[in-house]
Amino acid sequence: MRRRSAGESKKDSQKWMITYSDLVTLLLCFFVLLFAFSEIDAKKFQAIMESFQGSQGIFTGGKTIEEAPFINTDYLPEKLTSREIQEVEDLKKLKGLVESYANTKGLSSEIQAIIEERGLIIRILNNVFFDSGKATIKPEAKEIILDLGDMLKTEGIKDKFIKIEGHTDTDRIIGTSVFKSNWDLSGMRACNVLTLLVNEKNIHDDRISFSGYAFTRPVAPNDTYENKAKNRRVEIVILKSFYNKWESN
Repeated sequence: MRRRSAGESKKDSQKWMITYSDLVTLLLCFFVLLFAFSEIDAKKFQAIMESFQGSQGIFTGGKTIEEAPFINTDYLPEKLTSREIQEVEDLKKLKGLVESYANTKGLSSEIQAIIEERGLIIRILNNVFFDSGKATIKPEAKEIILDLGDMLKTEGIKDKFIKIEGHTDTDRIIGTSVFKSNWDLSGMRACNVLTLLVNEKNIHDDRISFSGYAFTRPVAPNDTYENKAKNRRVEIVILKSFYNKWESN
C-alpha cells in the first residue's frame, strides 16, 4: 500500500470542513427565510447582524452577513412604508392627547398610554370605572369614557380597529357576587365599556370588539395588594393596520 504523504493526510483531515460549512450555510438560509416571513424588531435584528461582523468561513472570502449577496436589505423592518410611518405618528399623537387628558384630570397614575407591538394601549385601572366586584360603570366614569371616545374618532384614528380588553387579579370572586368567575367579570366590564362607546359615541360596531382575559395576562405579579391593583384594569387597544385581519370580519 502506498503511504500517504504528510500533505495528503492534512488535506483529507480537512474535508469535513466542507460538509460543515455547507450545513452552516443551509441553516443560515433557513433562519433568513424565517425572518422574511416574520416581524422582528429592527434594533434587535441590527444587533444580531453586528454580532456577526467579522465572522469568517461561511461565505466565500470571509464576507460578513451584511455583504452576503442573498440578503435583500430592502425588506429589513426599518424600511417602513410611508403609510406605516404615518400610522406610527398618528398613534404617537393620540398617546400625547391621552396623557395630557389624564394629567388634567389628575389621573396620570390611573390612566396610561403605551405604544406596543400591536398598537396603542390605553390602560385604565378598574377603580376608575368600577366598584369592586361589579361591572356597572360609575356615573362619574362615563364622562372619561366618552372623552376617550372623542379621541378615538380623530383624524388618523377614526378608521382603526379597537379592542376593549378586561383584566382581573387572581383573587376569587366572592360567593355573593352576581359573577361566577373572573372570566365573567372581566368580560362584562369590557362589554359595558364597548356598549357605551358604540351607543353614545357612535363607534361603528364593525371596528370594535371586546374580550375578557380574567387573570391570565397580568402586568405585575399577583403577590401584593399594589400589584393586584395594577392587574385589575381595562385596556382600550387601538390596533395597527397589520393586526386588523385577525379582528375584523
